[in-house]
Amino acid sequence: MRSSIRFKKKLLASLIGGSVAAIAAAPTVSWAQTANATLRGKGPANTEITARNVSTGSTRRTKTGADGSYSLPGLPPGTYQVDAGPGTERTVTLTVASTATLDFQAAAATAAPANATTLGSVSVSATTLREVKTPEVGGTISLRQIQTIPQISRNFLEFADTVPGMVFNVDSNGNTSLRGGAMNNSSVNVYIDGVGQKSYVKEGGVSGQIGSQGNPFPQLAIGEYKVITSNYKAEYDQVSSAAVTSSTKSGTNEFHGEAYYRYTNDAFRERTPAEDAADTKTESEEKEYGFALGGPIIKDQAHFFVAYEGKRFDTPVTVVPSPDGAPGVPYLPADVAAQLGPANLPFKEDLTFGKIDWEPTDRDRIEASAQIREEKQRGGIGGQTAASAAYDTKNNDKRYSLRWQHSGEAYYNELLVTYEDAFNAPTALNYGNGYVYTWSRPNDDPTIVSTGAANPLATQNKGQKGPAFQDDLTFNDLEWHGDHVIKVGIKKKNITLKAADAADVNPQFTYNVTPDGVSDTPYKAFFTKPVTGLGLTPTVTTKSHQFGAYIQDDWDVNDKLTLNLGVRWDYERTPSYTDFVTPANVVAALNSPNPDPSAPPGQTYAQALALGGVDINDYISDGHNRHAYKGEWQPRLGFSYDLFGDEAHVIHGGAGRSYDRDLYDYLQLETTKSALPQYTVYFQDPATGLCYKGNTPCYAWDPNYLNGLANLQALLGPSSNAGTEVDLLNNHLKAPYSDQFSLGMSNQIGEWQTDATVTRILSYDGFAFTLGNRYPDGSFWKNNSQPWGNGVPGFGSLIIGNNGISTRTTQVLLSAEKPYTRESGWGATFAYTFTHAKQNRDINEHYSFDEATIGDYPFITSNAAAKHRFVATGNMDGPWGITLSAKLTLATPLPFNGIACYDGAVFPAGNNCIPAAATPSGSKFLIGGDIWGYRDLDFQATKNFDLGHGVTFFGRFDVLNVFNWDNFVDYIPVYADQHASVSYNRTGNITFVPRTFKFEVGLRF
Repeated sequence: MRSSIRFKKKLLASLIGGSVAAIAAAPTVSWAQTANATLRGKGPANTEITARNVSTGSTRRTKTGADGSYSLPGLPPGTYQVDAGPGTERTVTLTVASTATLDFQAAAATAAPANATTLGSVSVSATTLREVKTPEVGGTISLRQIQTIPQISRNFLEFADTVPGMVFNVDSNGNTSLRGGAMNNSSVNVYIDGVGQKSYVKEGGVSGQIGSQGNPFPQLAIGEYKVITSNYKAEYDQVSSAAVTSSTKSGTNEFHGEAYYRYTNDAFRERTPAEDAADTKTESEEKEYGFALGGPIIKDQAHFFVAYEGKRFDTPVTVVPSPDGAPGVPYLPADVAAQLGPANLPFKEDLTFGKIDWEPTDRDRIEASAQIREEKQRGGIGGQTAASAAYDTKNNDKRYSLRWQHSGEAYYNELLVTYEDAFNAPTALNYGNGYVYTWSRPNDDPTIVSTGAANPLATQNKGQKGPAFQDDLTFNDLEWHGDHVIKVGIKKKNITLKAADAADVNPQFTYNVTPDGVSDTPYKAFFTKPVTGLGLTPTVTTKSHQFGAYIQDDWDVNDKLTLNLGVRWDYERTPSYTDFVTPANVVAALNSPNPDPSAPPGQTYAQALALGGVDINDYISDGHNRHAYKGEWQPRLGFSYDLFGDEAHVIHGGAGRSYDRDLYDYLQLETTKSALPQYTVYFQDPATGLCYKGNTPCYAWDPNYLNGLANLQALLGPSSNAGTEVDLLNNHLKAPYSDQFSLGMSNQIGEWQTDATVTRILSYDGFAFTLGNRYPDGSFWKNNSQPWGNGVPGFGSLIIGNNGISTRTTQVLLSAEKPYTRESGWGATFAYTFTHAKQNRDINEHYSFDEATIGDYPFITSNAAAKHRFVATGNMDGPWGITLSAKLTLATPLPFNGIACYDGAVFPAGNNCIPAAATPSGSKFLIGGDIWGYRDLDFQATKNFDLGHGVTFFGRFDVLNVFNWDNFVDYIPVYADQHASVSYNRTGNITFVPRTFKFEVGLRF
């Protein structure tokens, strides 16, 4: 029988081994939101199991059951000496957020080869235990990878793209973001030592990451982390795409520290395409520096760790017209055209982290930590915004946590109390008039460039602040048809949300550009005018009452089959939404007679909306007819089947639902815009006496409007609402969510761990604003025009907020990893992702004015993910004590999503424009045609110099984008014969960087 099994294993290994070269890397892993590890296995019945952390001296104990099974949850990642009595000692390394198996009666579970783990001056031979018996899809990022893989900036999330399905992006402004699958960045969540870093107000997923070149946490303080792309367990909340769980470093029984300084400037980089076109190079400079220190307070009991990192950047960027506005560039005045082209963005960041841990007994551990992020950044430059229209942003985030972990014989409890205080506050760089130049087209007016003072919407103040309480209880000694580890938990947050959406400054005047040049007078103006006398304020503050509960059962049915069964429920109530009362004058206007001359006698504006499918009663709130959604039930089910009972070949799969949340940045608008209305007014053409395209409200032009905001505001009179945008939210909003399905197989082949998984992710109920205006007959299109002139009587346009954005994604995720070991001297990872994704709206757009409803948008190819993406990394011990590493990233072009307008075409809705997707041609790489839209090869070399007494000096050299490939991001679409095509703007912005050299020196002790 055993020989038969060996034959089957050899046959299976041969089949898999033949495809290793084509598949890629990190193994699937198991997760615990706290980032701690769990050690499970078999030993002698009724025997004490002891695990001692060799670096801190902390000790944990439990007893095996009658069947010999045991579980030790809540172990901080690290190296442990584990025994089940004299003569059974084993030294093993547990990785972040993993559930590893260690048996004392049989051969050890699947493990990496023995690895010498260096702890200060002591080298400990330890086996790294890995878990593959899990339905969750993801990968782990080791400290070795963090320290050796080339990187553009010291953002620890940059290494997440070595996991299939993940993309870490550096945009043309140097801003960083993390995305999972084909969903937007806001659906991601990052947990640091179990504390979620979710942004509740602004986009970006991670608090503070919207429009930032910074790092959410000092890289020096990160020990390792894991990424899960789908099918997480029930512990995870407020996430619908990728989750990242990381563990921070702690002090040990010896004092250790590190300091570094990293530098580059424009002398060490090539020109960007825009700089080449302008025959100049913008000055740029990057400085990064920091230190970390840890050690004992009381040996074996209490330790401390502190880290600081700073960044000082001047990043080159390019001001370019929108793809549709580019034809108007030759007709701009010289002084305006001169503001297109290269510019730069100054940035400053300070990150601080501190942690103290104390273990008064071998059953208790107490941790207190603080993380502080402070940033100042110049923003808004790039794309269609010139440097004169920039803004400066303060972006601060402070988080504090207190944790108590207690273990009993058959249970483990973790109590976590946290407090967060984060805000993002941009303010205009200049004050006065803003000037916007648009290219005149029959159906729309794309922007060429914005100059002068920043838009009043650029000055904001948004943030979140408040405490949270969380308790997780694990029962680790339950038997019923196998062994169970059951975890239950609750979480309560009471967060104050704040939003100021605009400032009463900087009116914006828009000028038409045609082949005849720029109009002498603007055709419209955009400005604010505060409401007085009604007690309203342009800053809204509310409490977000959040509650979550879950139960998770990890059930080892037998040595081969493991079931992971969980369910969670989340609830959130935001009073500024649920208790909002639609202003009486708005309600009266909605129900007043329709002022359109073509309206039937006696028709009200609300009746015209109803004919167009908009029941205004769904949006009018009396303060009692809105309720927080209570249906966020999230089953999460998974299995893994170990074919031969040795964890070498494991089939895994899962299905689950996960809810995210509606950003407060959207929910607050119906309140803030009531207090500080934003007006758009139009001006008559002096030659014809008509307003542009018949838009209203329409006024005669007076040059005095350019001489101060008060002159424009006086145009409306003391109580006029003309031109005031009315924003209303649906009374039955839900939270966005995703349904996730996966099936795959992981395999251990020699030193290589491989995985092949197919995932299907369907997301629903993404938030979108649409135009509520309708013509009197209810139509949205008439004579190829939208009803922009048919706003709320006495006001401006009606903008309504609903759920409705959806994505449909299928991915094939192939991976292979050979972990670094000192014996082999090298390590490598390969990650390949195939993506087929469709969506009914650009994931970066929550304003959707091109169709009558979000449901009218067709599903088109998503612009969120490349069809093919490949990432490979390698690191090795080179000659003369040099560490070498490289990273190769290839991806096919991202599709373009736009609104294609075709002359002479008439679609069923009565318009000649329709959402369309198109993919540009790429560039070559070694073989094949012009198929690659992103190409990057980076190298890194580090040389260590032993100074004695445990002190090491090091020098590091990174060269990024070795072959100086241009990775373009700006598109030029062409719409003809009802076919959309697109090409890259090859003098526009690029993502990542041109070839750049970075130099680093440092000291470790």
